[in-house]
Amino acid sequence: MHEFRLNGVELALPSGLATPAILEKLAEGTYEEDEARAADRCVRPGFRVLELGAGIGYVTALCAQRTAPANVLSVEANPDLLPVIEATLARNGLSGVSVMHGAATGPVDEGAMAEFAVSEGYTGSSLDGKGRGVRVPLVSVHDLIRAHKPHVVLMDVEGAEAEMFNRPWKCPLRFCVMELHPRKYHARTIKKIVDFMSAMDMTYDPVTSRGKVLGFRKVWGASDAVEE
Repeated sequence: MHEFRLNGVELALPSGLATPAILEKLAEGTYEEDEARAADRCVRPGFRVLELGAGIGYVTALCAQRTAPANVLSVEANPDLLPVIEATLARNGLSGVSVMHGAATGPVDEGAMAEFAVSEGYTGSSLDGKGRGVRVPLVSVHDLIRAHKPHVVLMDVEGAEAEMFNRPWKCPLRFCVMELHPRKYHARTIKKIVDFMSAMDMTYDPVTSRGKVLGFRKVWGASDAVEE
């Protein structure tokens, strides 16, 4: 078992789960630093958070610490990571977070399943990648948003984000931060995402954006309420 502490979050990874490169980032404190910074910027007390691609539960824990565990819904497709996420939350006294097993995507039929490729070291696992194949439930982002009504959406879904921006999200969205995967789709897809966010009165957020991580924040008018 490998144990670490990042930004006040206690983490423990079973031996053999992570690659040496991941372990090195954890030891250096640089693991998911952009995502952690985004959570610190976006998540506020009382905000509901939808996290798509929970990984080992590090950012999940940061979000739960800043709002409340009951306000966080995290979705993870890799079945190997589910017990790690639960252990991370329990270790940090955050067991009230809702953790769902599934691969988030666009509209899907109820009960739909798909082949999910689990890569070595778990990062990069995806619906269209290479690795050990496992069957996972497909989860519609629109169903998740309708049910959870998030103020913040954080996503790292290895290219599946391309399918999530085909109809408006009906929720009190304040921030959305995602990792883009331009090798997996055309530049028109990125434009579609940006246009979609703009149509929901969301604008580019330079604070949470860096490299392939693209952040948006709500644009408020003079008559808009600050909270919902």
